[in-house]
Amino acid sequence: MKRVRALSACLLLITGISHAAVTVTGDVANPGAVELPAGGRLLDVISVAQPNVESYWLAAVLLRKSLVEQQTRLKVGVLFDLDVLQRMAMLFDRPSRAALAVRLAEQVRRMPVTGRQVAVLDPVAVEVGFARNIRLDDGDRLIYPLRVDEVEVLGAVAESCRLPYQALQEARDYLRGCTPLVDADADYLWLIQPNGVTRRVGIAHWNRESGQIPAAGSKILVPVKNDDLDPPIPELNQQLAEFIATQLAEVVR
Repeated sequence: MKRVRALSACLLLITGISHAAVTVTGDVANPGAVELPAGGRLLDVISVAQPNVESYWLAAVLLRKSLVEQQTRLKVGVLFDLDVLQRMAMLFDRPSRAALAVRLAEQVRRMPVTGRQVAVLDPVAVEVGFARNIRLDDGDRLIYPLRVDEVEVLGAVAESCRLPYQALQEARDYLRGCTPLVDADADYLWLIQPNGVTRRVGIAHWNRESGQIPAAGSKILVPVKNDDLDPPIPELNQQLAEFIATQLAEVVR
């Protein structure tokens, strides 16, 4: 009997008889769970769910359990660096910087670990081969949101701002509607596009970059100045931007 059971188990492994359940929500014709065979890919799910043409494909989200542990470490690292920033700011008699570090840490603690993977989820791009037809795993989730015609500015600002999206407006120009604090890094900002792609953008006279246009639904992180501390915390703003990029629009405040 043991040999029969062992042989059956081997046959299951050889034939790859297993299934994955991927959940699709948002503005799609057929929301819900999609059953896939082993090795099922993004296009298989898209073909069943059928995202509506009016949904905002650029901001579509792929959430993966396999990335949760990695992003948990990222969140812990950001919180650690903000704690160091707060302590160093107090040591160098910069109380406003310390208060900003505490406020940002509170915001990060409220942000969930999502497991979001940066990916192009445009159904047309995937079908014609312009985007990767990613292999999906059991428990993965896809979300196709409605379009949001705003850009959020957050970070080293008095208060996070949600500003009307302006076509072809440079990222730095959105700062006019959300004034940075004196503790902001005046040389750079971090542009977080709605698909989760992040980029540091020079905005000072000596390093100004043109052509950095936020799409609707983007976030602009005004970074915290820390190069006047000893030691500085050079990776803080990059890692903060990367973690914010994992968030869903409705949970970043």
